[in-house]
Amino acid sequence: MSTAASPAIAAGANPFNPKVVFGMVVFGFAVFVALLWMIGAGMTDRSANNGEAHVGSKGLTGYAALAGILEKQGNTVRRVRTQPLLKDPGLLVLTPPLYADGKEIAKIIADRRYIGPTMLILPKWESYPASAIEAESKEGWVLIGGMQKPEWIKDLETYKIDTEQTGDEKDKRHIGWTGLGRTGFLPDPRKQVVVSQFVAPLIKDDAGNTLAGYWSDYGVYPELAEKAGWAVTETGTDDNGDTIEPDKGLHPLIIVAEPDLLDNWGTSDEGRTREALQLFRLAAGHDHATINFDLTLNGFKRSANLLTLAFKPPFLAATLCLLIAALVAGWRAFLRFGPALAEGRVIAFGKTALVANSAGLVRRSGRLHLLGAPYAALLRERLAQRLALPRGADPAVTEAAIDRAQAARDSQSKPFSRVAADLRAARKPTDLLRAGQALKAIERMLTR
Repeated sequence: MSTAASPAIAAGANPFNPKVVFGMVVFGFAVFVALLWMIGAGMTDRSANNGEAHVGSKGLTGYAALAGILEKQGNTVRRVRTQPLLKDPGLLVLTPPLYADGKEIAKIIADRRYIGPTMLILPKWESYPASAIEAESKEGWVLIGGMQKPEWIKDLETYKIDTEQTGDEKDKRHIGWTGLGRTGFLPDPRKQVVVSQFVAPLIKDDAGNTLAGYWSDYGVYPELAEKAGWAVTETGTDDNGDTIEPDKGLHPLIIVAEPDLLDNWGTSDEGRTREALQLFRLAAGHDHATINFDLTLNGFKRSANLLTLAFKPPFLAATLCLLIAALVAGWRAFLRFGPALAEGRVIAFGKTALVANSAGLVRRSGRLHLLGAPYAALLRERLAQRLALPRGADPAVTEAAIDRAQAARDSQSKPFSRVAADLRAARKPTDLLRAGQALKAIERMLTR
């Protein structure tokens, strides 16, 4: 049996202020999106200020100061923690520690020769956290120990370079340097120089040793060659006597053997800072360059994840569409639902519910056309009673008597018998309704 459920009844006014609820939902949504963005952007990564020789360090051997100065000069500086950015066409600065993997360094350099310029800053100092001795030292402070040659340099076989470390910490002289049109002094008399006939010197010490230079291969670097005083690469021959043409597609490799020219200790002097900025401009090839300081070799590598990709093109567009869709769905839900409702009875009391249930049953059964004849008979018997006609008479006789009573009242209207016949013959809902209404009108006319 079909049932008509009674409407739900409101249980009372909403105990929550809609504006307060809306504000809480918006605030929570914004905080959630901000958290996802911070995770994807790497803002939740651990601090890199551990006192070692890399861009995240604010100790004497770090390069945080240089990165900040480069940013203020209009360059785009990035602290790289993921492998894909190592192949960005901008200048890549490698600052590997003393015990890095030399083969990995060589591969990174080799992969970039036709992508963009690379600067390799060799490590020099053994440093220790200052907190080990001084309890009141700040995070990132270090104590400088002795010099140590990087063990991995022997793995850079292709570039045939080596280093020498000279000087005595008891020597009160600060060793001078010359290059790029400037002169100055190192912050400490102990120094590290690069030894290779294939490195064109850009910055030298007082003894003429190379502190920084570029790898002189068969690439074409006219500006670097001019600063080094070397001839621009011309056609040459290899070990087998074969002719080698200059390769204009190669990008330069800058090698800095003396890190005190660029680190936080070194940039404490204005002259060294200006020389560092000029060296970076030469390495990048132009002003306002993109400079990527590597942190992957220093133990801060971060793998790419879905959140990282979600907030970067081309996936950023899809992420924004999803966020907008979520906002629209939330807004529609906020407007759709009002105060809490108490559920009413499944079957309501009263004749109205009974009639509604019966009508629903007939409608669902698809037998509306069967209602015509019973309804016509019902009205005929009711009119016969009201007009005091004989009970139990033949239906045709009763309908004829009703027709005569109707003609006495309104001779122009359609007779009851014909309307009843139309109702019994009706099959469509509209025809049933029209004939039923006509019979009901005749009844009202005769019973007034």
